[in-house]
Amino acid sequence: MFEENVEAIRRAADAFNRGDVDAFLWEIDPEIEWHPLLQVLLGGETTVYQGHERVRELYRDIDEVFAEPHVEVSEIRDLGERVVCIGHLRGRGRESGAETETVIAWLVDFKDGKATRVREYLDPAEALQAAGLEE
Repeated sequence: MFEENVEAIRRAADAFNRGDVDAFLWEIDPEIEWHPLLQVLLGGETTVYQGHERVRELYRDIDEVFAEPHVEVSEIRDLGERVVCIGHLRGRGRESGAETETVIAWLVDFKDGKATRVREYLDPAEALQAAGLEE
């Protein structure tokens, strides 16, 4: 069943890159708790998005800031009901047109094949440490 979680991560990344919000939401629990970094990257405060509607808001927030956002997952560590993903987030600023790329890591908890909590990190070592792993 745990390989199922890894596949869910891959499907979610593909859906994100296609801009298919409904397919993305299919991979996450309706009561998801998402701890994104977008606001922090933009100089704001940490925000938690809970539930599908709030994740739709997060999607809109990303779309307002970035044209052509793209996630590339380069490493996935399957820890059973928890998965650590490491990769890059790329985009082009909607207002500035500037290309941007940042390393990003996600610590994703699963239950019954659906993501229930996502925490994002700018430092992969922090995500690994939060998952109880060493780099």
